[in-house]
Amino acid sequence: MSEASTSTPRRSPWLYAIPLIVFAALAAVFAKGLFSGDASKVPSALIGKPAPAITLPPLEGLQRDGQPVPSFDMAGLAKGKATIVNVFASWCAPCRVEHPFLVAMADSAAVKQGKVALIGFNYKDEAENARRFLGALGNPYSAVGVDRSGRAAIDWGVYGVPETFLIGPDGRILDKHVGPLDGPAASRLLARAQKGS
Repeated sequence: MSEASTSTPRRSPWLYAIPLIVFAALAAVFAKGLFSGDASKVPSALIGKPAPAITLPPLEGLQRDGQPVPSFDMAGLAKGKATIVNVFASWCAPCRVEHPFLVAMADSAAVKQGKVALIGFNYKDEAENARRFLGALGNPYSAVGVDRSGRAAIDWGVYGVPETFLIGPDGRILDKHVGPLDGPAASRLLARAQKGS
């Protein structure tokens, strides 16, 4: 038997390159999705739909003007006015970055006059840490509900903290901002809340 007949056929180098080419193409698609556009514009399937009807317990021991701060209860939200729901946690560094803009929002005429409600949604946090966070930075919320397990956040389609939702007077979600609010984003949400559309 000759040597040529016992050796295996030689494979083309292109055959080995195919997996690398496929991997590079997939990596390029994922990179484009990650780095293109505004990260705060993550689409939400809930936009235009009724806000999930949840009731969260209050943040134990949290007081405002000597009174206990009420819990987050979608059924109890005043109909006929817009509500801004901010998902936050004391362990979240970007929540500290956005907090001054929430405090400024709470000081706006629309919130002070009761035309727009500003509600806190405390996510996977310890009560003592959340109280300390709001005590140190100020409590802009008229109500705060606690989601220790994170189940309510799943119903709301929360990707992470912070996130802010705008609920219309009819109880439908009008807008969602992912990531920390800045001045322009807070102003845009507040202006849209005042219009109620």
